[in-house]
Amino acid sequence: MDVRDPQARALGTALWSPRSEIALRFVERRTGVALDTAWWRARIDAAVARRAGILDAETTACRLVHGEGDGLPSLVVDRFDRWLVVQLLSAGVEAHRVEIVEALRAIEGIEGILARNDASVRAREGLARVVEPLWGTVPETIEVHEHGVRYLAAPHTGQKTGAFLDQREARRLVAGVARGRALDLFSYHGSFALHLAATASSVIAVDSSAPALERAAENARLNGRTNITMVVADVFDFVREAEGRGDRFETIVLDPPAFAKNRASIAGALRGYKDLNLRCMRLLAPGGLLYTASCSYHVRKPEFLGMLEEAAKDAGRRMILRAITGQPADHPEVLTIPETGYLKGALVEAGD
Repeated sequence: MDVRDPQARALGTALWSPRSEIALRFVERRTGVALDTAWWRARIDAAVARRAGILDAETTACRLVHGEGDGLPSLVVDRFDRWLVVQLLSAGVEAHRVEIVEALRAIEGIEGILARNDASVRAREGLARVVEPLWGTVPETIEVHEHGVRYLAAPHTGQKTGAFLDQREARRLVAGVARGRALDLFSYHGSFALHLAATASSVIAVDSSAPALERAAENARLNGRTNITMVVADVFDFVREAEGRGDRFETIVLDPPAFAKNRASIAGALRGYKDLNLRCMRLLAPGGLLYTASCSYHVRKPEFLGMLEEAAKDAGRRMILRAITGQPADHPEVLTIPETGYLKGALVEAGD
């Protein structure tokens, strides 16, 4: 729809969500723009072109559309090999479902499109929360190849769109430095654990979900990895008990879910992050490496790094910053739209 100010001056074209806190999501600076199939195809084609070189024999899954990061607010499209999984997260994009599907069908090599419209944000838009096919058929599981690792994505039932694609490059980074006895916390389907297992002598994968670790075990078998032990446990309890036993690890990955869901929860989230990171730092053997991350948008990078500084002080360890990570290229962050950036991570080394 066209948007004008009270003096009738043109502001641009926006998607309209009549029941949302965000009523307008701008997509054009001009008015009079028809958001037809041709418009959606041009914008989606530009997003796909931006990912040139990402998909290859080593990486068969990536994000094709990252909402505002690609100028398509509240639209998410992930590609898993020959299939697409889509999230229409606002009433504005839902109103253009037909045009969006037609544009996506034009992508070369696509055999099916699934809508994972079960995200809670849709309820705030006045939309039904459903999982449904939009075109063709999409398998219950899809084998993904990722830098030498194979795993099964679950597009119909898994978290998000079936797998966590945003940590793909971080997993490769960690695999390149992992060694000795390794620990993967909040392992889910074992994506980090599988990469760790290639270079570490052994890996303990911890998650509170038994079904998630069953899938992780299936992924380990798919890769012929026999050095991964699955442990169903609350991660907070696990690290406390491991510290009490005097356990030590040469490599630790700490990739928790978002602790801060809103601004009011930031302080509590930072306390939770600090407690976990402090204990992980204490669990590191001398020279050991910790990769730690946060996907909480409300915890910004300066706050995240400040939390790590405080955790290192309280842990009594001399922690050396080896790398700071963010979102991969298929999850673009627009500098003037902070909402497009949420993922931040750090690789730190125990210097004593």
